[in-house]
Amino acid sequence: MTPDHLTALLSAAEAKKTDDGWVALPEGRGLTLYVGLNGATLTVQRIQTLKIEGPLLHARTNKSEHFVLALTDAYAGSVDAPSGVSKKAGFL
Repeated sequence: MTPDHLTALLSAAEAKKTDDGWVALPEGRGLTLYVGLNGATLTVQRIQTLKIEGPLLHARTNKSEHFVLALTDAYAGSVDAPSGVSKKAGFL
């Protein structure tokens, strides 16, 4: 993932920079990152805050889990719908 790709995801999530240098998603929003290396994959869900430190990406979830990832190993991301938006089952 490039810094521009991450910036686009954070923009789509309407994230804002905090005073302590982290980028926080609004209440009720979450971000999912998909990470892979040498055929192994990891999905980090419900990310609430992010911070870039050089080649590293720090991600904290709504359960206070703290992941430290290589930005170059992240290959995709998705933004959760805002809370209050109903999700429909099946195909539309």
